[in-house]
Amino acid sequence: MIEIYCEKLYKYSRIEEPVSVTIPFKKGAYTKTEDMAVLQNGSPVLIQPKVTARYDDGSIRYLFLRFLADLPANKATVLQFDVKAKAGTNSNINKTAGKGMTATVEKVADGFRVDTGCLKYEVANHCGSIFKELDDGRKIYKAADFEGPYLKDGNGDTYDMQIDTWRVVEAGPVCVILSAEGSSLCSRADDTADTNTVNADSGTGGAKNIRFELRLTAYAGKPWTEVSYRIINTTDEPLAVKSLVFHYKAGKEAVSDTLVPMNFDAETDSTGCGDTLTDNSANEGPLFHTRGILELEAIEKKTPPETVRTLVGSSNYKTDFFIGKDGEPVNKVIDAKYLLKEANEHFAEVLYGTFMADRTDEKDGLCITVYQAQQNYPKAVRADKNGISVMLVPEGVGNVVMQPGMAREQQFLMHFHAPEEPVWELDNRSLIYQMPDRPCIAPRIFKEAGVMLDVFPEKLNNDVEIALMGKADAHARCYGMLNWGDTWDSGYTMQGRGNGRVVWSNNEYDFPHSCALQYARTGVRRYLDYLLVTAKHWMDVDICHYSKNPLRIGGQWEHTAGHCANGVMVCSHEWVEGLLDYYHFSGDERGLASAIGIGENVLRLLDTPMYAHAGEANARETGWALRTLTALYIETHDKKWVEKCDWIIHSFEVWEDEYGSWLAPYTDNTAIRVGFMISVAVGSVMRYYREFPQEDIKEMLIRAVDDLIENCLMDNGLFYYKELPSLARLGNNTLLLESLAIAYELTGDKKYLAPGLETFKRAIYEKPSTINGQKREEEDAVIGAGSSTKGFAQSFIPLITYYKALSENDMRW
Repeated sequence: MIEIYCEKLYKYSRIEEPVSVTIPFKKGAYTKTEDMAVLQNGSPVLIQPKVTARYDDGSIRYLFLRFLADLPANKATVLQFDVKAKAGTNSNINKTAGKGMTATVEKVADGFRVDTGCLKYEVANHCGSIFKELDDGRKIYKAADFEGPYLKDGNGDTYDMQIDTWRVVEAGPVCVILSAEGSSLCSRADDTADTNTVNADSGTGGAKNIRFELRLTAYAGKPWTEVSYRIINTTDEPLAVKSLVFHYKAGKEAVSDTLVPMNFDAETDSTGCGDTLTDNSANEGPLFHTRGILELEAIEKKTPPETVRTLVGSSNYKTDFFIGKDGEPVNKVIDAKYLLKEANEHFAEVLYGTFMADRTDEKDGLCITVYQAQQNYPKAVRADKNGISVMLVPEGVGNVVMQPGMAREQQFLMHFHAPEEPVWELDNRSLIYQMPDRPCIAPRIFKEAGVMLDVFPEKLNNDVEIALMGKADAHARCYGMLNWGDTWDSGYTMQGRGNGRVVWSNNEYDFPHSCALQYARTGVRRYLDYLLVTAKHWMDVDICHYSKNPLRIGGQWEHTAGHCANGVMVCSHEWVEGLLDYYHFSGDERGLASAIGIGENVLRLLDTPMYAHAGEANARETGWALRTLTALYIETHDKKWVEKCDWIIHSFEVWEDEYGSWLAPYTDNTAIRVGFMISVAVGSVMRYYREFPQEDIKEMLIRAVDDLIENCLMDNGLFYYKELPSLARLGNNTLLLESLAIAYELTGDKKYLAPGLETFKRAIYEKPSTINGQKREEEDAVIGAGSSTKGFAQSFIPLITYYKALSENDMRW
């Protein structure tokens, strides 16, 4: 029995709330899910298990588990996961679980029909609208009621949306996910062109085909569905997104996306504390402005839905509402100026606030919430008598330019509700969408399962634990549709690597993977949110989704300006472990697909002349390639990944024989020791060794660490940076600590730990970058205070593995 912890969160109860958790298993423990159950107060709840990884013997490695839970107001609660609840019987426990409705999906002639029990909708292949029909029990909506998202580019050209074929991504009693790809076709293209075969062409005289992916996610018994729209620049030129807009049409009249000033004082809450009060007691409209929920009931009486109530809201602390009666237009905008002057104290990956629009009449209401709108600015919403306009990119606001091959997903929740639904409940659901409940399990479950690197010291030290948390939290929050989930790197920027522009780290050193490990070992929710946000950016922006160059397809861009401007792809800057973690902790199969795409890119790169001869590339290049390919083999058991691994291992052996150690080329006439690059190789070879233990590999690793200690350790107890008189400055790279911990793991000899004490001590007691400070606008980003994610990504595994080794030997520093 495994306990599932739901922390105290909201002051309102959530009944049969859809939530999820990841469960790891030991090898050989379980192969099927039919007997599994989640119990609350002894009774089974509705579950939907999904195996995301298996061991090579077919047993379950990771299980992504969706379920419905009753979450109490202002209290934590604990549920039980029983792996063998119905072992030995023929009954299916899910048939009797739960108290309410289930989600279903069925194939129909030209698409699919989804039924959550209180919301039904149908989608059709080869059409231009997300929904063919939608029924919420009060009103039947038709395809014409939903327009877009429609794209307009920087030339003012507009694009028609053409959906290809829908497919079922996930189906079960708790959740149904549908997905479809499609094309946004420039309306100036030849009308006789075959829309299914048109080629990407950036020329103004031909068809411009911008690909996209749609996703619809629905939950059992819930009156809402999430819409995900992922735009992909499948042309050879930068795509200036002038606007990207989704419309809900309430009638035959066109829906406006014109933004108008709100004619009353609605300054942002600069304190971030909700201290600014409003008084609408003498206001008869047609516009109302209020902060928080205290005045909502009185305003609702003045804005009856019979004459159409319109509403937009955004929050930071308390939600700031603009409410109109008689269909009066209301809108809200998020731009750089707004973000620069608004104070916010949240970890923004977990929550910044909400951003929503609602239109309610005598028949029905629809509230649309944009997910992480502030973080993904520019954004705007508008509601009026004719409907709702959701501006994923509002015209005339901001500057969104997508480079060739770049993608970006935006999400919003469509909440259909009765006219009498109180506004505070709409606000409540909107906020929950922004910060959903995220149950967790005890760290010991991950440790005992052995599914990941052992980052679970038995003896904890408060100084180290505080330092690790500080390093993880200290990264800068960088807002902007193409920037959220990444950070700028001050070092690379100041070195001029961006030719005067800001250089983005592009998740260098696999920040999501370190977050996943930190979450597993602590159960602290925000590290899971860090993982989810940064991995999504990585999948979209940092990976090349389209190119005429096969050496770019599926690959990850090295840190550069504009995320990929003048960027290159090399094995030393392509990772996959964090994407695989994302798949296991989110259930989103695109994480696995993205990781495989990177692996295939690495294989193509390894066949280029750069890697043909051992020693001509530094140890970091083939080292990271080995780590990537080994991780993919462990995940998929596909032997194609280890064929190249064997070649890399052999190249390291040849390299050592030829140079005496793993030297890196530097100037035309030098080959030098670079401690952190050698350590990358040690760490990567060790990951291969753990899967395929061989004595000669073990001895090669020990020799490499011995060489580091003998040649790179200075008299003051620190390692130098690089082995040249011009570079032998004090080093602070913690990667060498992982090499020392590996040598200890291989030999059991604690002599390998002593050389790292000074480096460890300095890393633990250094002052982390602050997350407080001045924000600034830079190109298409608003950049907050803090450091690059590279710092935590690079240091976490070395620090935690060395720390674990120290604690096992009661060594102090």
